[in-house]
Amino acid sequence: MKSVTLLALVLLVALSTKPQVAVANAAPEAVVDTSGKKLRAGVNYYIVPSPRNENVGGLALASTGEYCPLDVVADYQAQPLTFTPVNSKKGVIRENTDLNIMFTADTSCPQSTVWKLKDVYSSPLFVSTGGVLGNPGWQTLDNWFKIQKYEDGYKLVYCPHVCTECSYECKPLGIYEDQYGKRLALLGHDEPPSEPYKVQFQLAA
Repeated sequence: MKSVTLLALVLLVALSTKPQVAVANAAPEAVVDTSGKKLRAGVNYYIVPSPRNENVGGLALASTGEYCPLDVVADYQAQPLTFTPVNSKKGVIRENTDLNIMFTADTSCPQSTVWKLKDVYSSPLFVSTGGVLGNPGWQTLDNWFKIQKYEDGYKLVYCPHVCTECSYECKPLGIYEDQYGKRLALLGHDEPPSEPYKVQFQLAA
């Protein structure tokens, strides 16, 4: 009788702990586009404001101050881009996961159209292009961004985890308007945007 009771106790403990293991290993939520479908790696999307706001605009490439490399700006006509997760074998784009973001439009600049922080010593800190696709590590720390849920939409965040020994601040991205237009920049610097740039993702035609 004691052996039966002991077996029942072991089974009860095993069943009670199994759901906790499943939750611990659960993948982050998938990011969805404006039609409710999961974002896919390598597929062209537009990043546009949520809700739609023509006064802010979607994200595009533009020359600001110097011709090349091109910077990331908010424009009335968004340009297509793709997302590549740090694990390139993953086809679905998930929240809070390190990503490369790359415009797919052709440009006359020699630099790549992969996003990167423009100048770590500037304030505000703008997002530009000329980054490296893949190769996670301290050498590419400025090239990685994340998508996080924000109210009824999403926000873009600089918070890379590709280098566990590196020092950086996690900051959302917002729109900062200067003489060159509405530029994408990190919040929390001397002259920051006032709030995160709330976005949604639209499948490019």
